Amino acid sequence: MSGLIRFGVSLEKNLLEKFDYFIKQQHYATRSKAISDLIRESVIKQEWAEGNREVAGAVMLVYDHHKRKLVNTLLQIQHDYYQVIVSSQHIHLDHHCCLEVIVVKGNGNPITGLVKMLKTIKGIRHVTLSMTATAETEEPDEEAAGIHRHPEENAPGQ
Repeated sequence: MSGLIRFGVSLEKNLLEKFDYFIKQQHYATRSKAISDLIRESVIKQEWAEGNREVAGAVMLVYDHHKRKLVNTLLQIQHDYYQVIVSSQHIHLDHHCCLEVIVVKGNGNPITGLVKMLKTIKGIRHVTLSMTATAETEEPDEEAAGIHRHPEENAPGQ
């Protein structure tokens, strides 16, 4: 990547030690790769919040399927948001609780609206959203980011 820039960062010793521990636990090859990932995650979250980027993600919710009319309400909401819902999966956790995983893709605003709506429904115990951008604006420099490819991974036809 021709746009690679090197810069210095000043940190308290204690914070750097914690960061190095994090890097080791996450199996990062370099601090640069870890910092790049953290910055990228923050930028994606900001762009998601502003609705400036197409994103993909998973909405996970746990609910009591015995709650009156809850299943019908969930189905209606999913139909209302069909433009951003790619698929959903229903898992029975026990006799009362179900886990619904809703895969989403699209502009951040309607997806955020979907999550906010689901959180307000009586009978839903927990809602989480995991998201990512669908594409980078530029290709990351794998060598600079500390990514090492084995020769067999770069073989023709792969």
